[in-house]
Amino acid sequence: MLGRVLNTHQQWLCRQLADRGYVVSRQVAVDDCGPAITGAVEESLGRAELILVTGGLGPTSDDRTRDLIAGLLARSLREDPSVLAHIETFFSGRGRPMPASTCVQALVPEGATVLPNAHGTAPGLVLDTPSPTGSTRPGLLVMLPGPPRELRPMFLEQAAPLILKRFPREVPFVCRTLKTTGVGESVVEERIARPLQHLVAAGLEIGYCARSGEVDVRFVANGLQAQPMVTEAEEITRSLLRDSIYGIDDEDLATVVVRLLTERKQSVALAESCTGGFIAHRLTNVPGASAVFAAGLLTYSNEAKQTFLGVRAETLAANGAVSEAVAREMVKGVGKKTGADYALSVTGIAGPGGGSVEKPVGTVFLALASGRKTIVLKQFNPFDRETFKQVTSQQALNLLRRKILDLD
Repeated sequence: MLGRVLNTHQQWLCRQLADRGYVVSRQVAVDDCGPAITGAVEESLGRAELILVTGGLGPTSDDRTRDLIAGLLARSLREDPSVLAHIETFFSGRGRPMPASTCVQALVPEGATVLPNAHGTAPGLVLDTPSPTGSTRPGLLVMLPGPPRELRPMFLEQAAPLILKRFPREVPFVCRTLKTTGVGESVVEERIARPLQHLVAAGLEIGYCARSGEVDVRFVANGLQAQPMVTEAEEITRSLLRDSIYGIDDEDLATVVVRLLTERKQSVALAESCTGGFIAHRLTNVPGASAVFAAGLLTYSNEAKQTFLGVRAETLAANGAVSEAVAREMVKGVGKKTGADYALSVTGIAGPGGGSVEKPVGTVFLALASGRKTIVLKQFNPFDRETFKQVTSQQALNLLRRKILDLD
C-alpha cells in the first residue's frame, strides 16, 4: 500500500479467471492490519461465491491472513503434520536451519483443504463458506501465498481445477488473443472493426490492448456458437492484418523466434549497443534457446565495437556510432566471428542526453545479415530508456522473424 511493491496478483488472477469464463466483479487491496483484512473478507463473503485472498500466510508478524480468516469464520487452528513435515524437508533439503517461527505455517483452519506448496513453505488453504446474498450455492474461499513463483503454479495446478469442479461453466466460453507487432492500436481497429461488425452484433466481444511495440486483439464469446464465432473472427482478422500477427494468446515474440529457428535448425548472433543486452535477455529467457542462440556481444563503447566487432575507426569518425554504416560493420563483425545463420545488430541513442538535430534521442539503426545480404532499418523511438529498449528489441526480433519467414 506504500507503492513500493507492484501488485501483480490481481492482474494475473483476473486473467486466469477471465480466460476460464468467470466474471471478476471486484478487486480489493488492503494493508496488513486486522480490521482491514477481516473487513474486506467479511464484505466479500456477502457478495461473491468465489473469493481469492493472496498473501499473509507466511511466518512473520505481518502475516495475519490465516489467523484472521479462521477467527472470522469461527474455525479453530490445528497443526497439520504433513505441512510441518514439508517445511522441515524444505529447510533440510537446502542445508539450512529451520527457524522456529516457520512452524506457524503448519496451522490449518478446521475443515480447510490444504494446497501443498512445491515452491515454498506456506500452503494454500481452501474453505467452504456460506452462500452469499442472492445465491443458493455455498461459497468457496481460497487463500494463496504471496510470492508469485509460489502462487502461480499453485493456482494453475491445484486451485483452478477445484474452482472448475465447484463452479462448472454452464455455457461454452471461448477466448482467443491474436498478438500483433509493427502496427498501432488505432490502425488495427480501423482495419478489422467494420468487417467484424456482424459478429459483434451476434455477441462477440472485441478488446484491444496496446503495449510497447505490440497490440493484442482479444475475442470473447459465450454460448453454443462461441467457437464458430471466434474462429470466424480470427480468420477475418488474419486475412486483414496478415504478417503483423506473430502469435496467439500468451506467446512472446522471442518465443516465436526461437521456435522458428529451432524448426529450421538455424542460429542467430547479436551485436548490441543501445539495448544493453536486452535482446539476448529476451531470447535466453526462452527454454531451448541454447540450440539456436550462438552468441551475444554487448559492445557499448566505440572501443568495444572496434576491438570485438572490427568496426573501423574511420567509420566511427565519419558517421558516428549511431549510423547505418556502423550498424552494417557491427553485424558483419558478429556474423564473421560466430558463423551464425543470422546476425543482428542495434545501435542507437537511448537518452535522455546524447541527441542532436540530425540524430535526436530515440534514433536507432538495426541491421540484419544472412548470407551475403544485409538489411538496415532506421527507427525513431523517443521514449524513456526502459521503453526504448523494449520497443527496439521488439523491432529487432520482428525484423528477424520476418526474415526467417521470408516476408519481405
